[in-house]
Amino acid sequence: MSDIILHHYPQSPVSEKVRVVFGLKDLDWRSVTIPRLPPKPDLMPLTGGYRLTPVMQIGADVYCDSHCIIREIERLKPEPTLFPGGAAGMVWGIGRWTDGPLFTSVIALVFGDAGDDMPDDFREDRGPLYFGADYDVAQMTRDLPATLAQVRAQLQWMDDRLETRDFMLGAEPGLPDALCFYLAWFIRGRYSKGPGFLSQFKNLVEWEQRVKAIGHGRPADMDAKEALAVAKAATPDMPEIGETGEDDPSGLKPGDEVTVEPMDIGLPNAVAGRIVRIGAQEIAIARTDEQVGDVVVHFPRVGYRIEQQADKS
Repeated sequence: MSDIILHHYPQSPVSEKVRVVFGLKDLDWRSVTIPRLPPKPDLMPLTGGYRLTPVMQIGADVYCDSHCIIREIERLKPEPTLFPGGAAGMVWGIGRWTDGPLFTSVIALVFGDAGDDMPDDFREDRGPLYFGADYDVAQMTRDLPATLAQVRAQLQWMDDRLETRDFMLGAEPGLPDALCFYLAWFIRGRYSKGPGFLSQFKNLVEWEQRVKAIGHGRPADMDAKEALAVAKAATPDMPEIGETGEDDPSGLKPGDEVTVEPMDIGLPNAVAGRIVRIGAQEIAIARTDEQVGDVVVHFPRVGYRIEQQADKS
């Protein structure tokens, strides 16, 4: 297997989720630090326009969205499993909660707490991305008590879960720990009263230390230009896994020209390419860029909109 390359930055909460998964898998990986804000000139040639963080690269294969990244890591290195006790399947549904409504509430908590003290460039970029063009930071600040109540109730669920177990699934850590940990990590580091707020959850705080001790595997720094050169020199790896698109509800199939973009992002973020694989869980599209040559960009199906493009022939 080619080196796993993660394009991320240290403060990224979703990247922390993936970094914990690397720790659970005890992986060696290469770390490319990308800018927190666009433009991202050394990332766009790989993704074709996808701007969210993190992105994983293995040779000339590019994986967008933490869901897609984690599924591929589990496929490549099934042991130790992310699903101890046979918890596969339902855990992805938990991810739709932690990465959806709960994540949005946590982001609103951080925005409302920071208010006018948040750097203008960050607020102007992330606000529309997460909340839409007409979001109102002042209203988020006024809503802070209600947001805290929403977050507290949901963290209490986690705390209750940990009453009689070391990790979310029991004695062994798994994917639910990464899905929950990154939100506690973000609250602790980015909400001004985070440590005090979290202190009310005794089980959660003790669990945080156990997850933190797992670490992030063994990262080694890599220059962004080197990562582009790796893609240029590689050929996309397209294993046959029985996903032909023949039964796809959308009618899409390999060979179709499409755009793929997240459904719940408030800024343009579409990637254009030709379908090379499509199935219930993933779509992979081929594209070419002069800086990296031929690459295949992978996305999860859940949470993504796929639009067929007109035939240009």
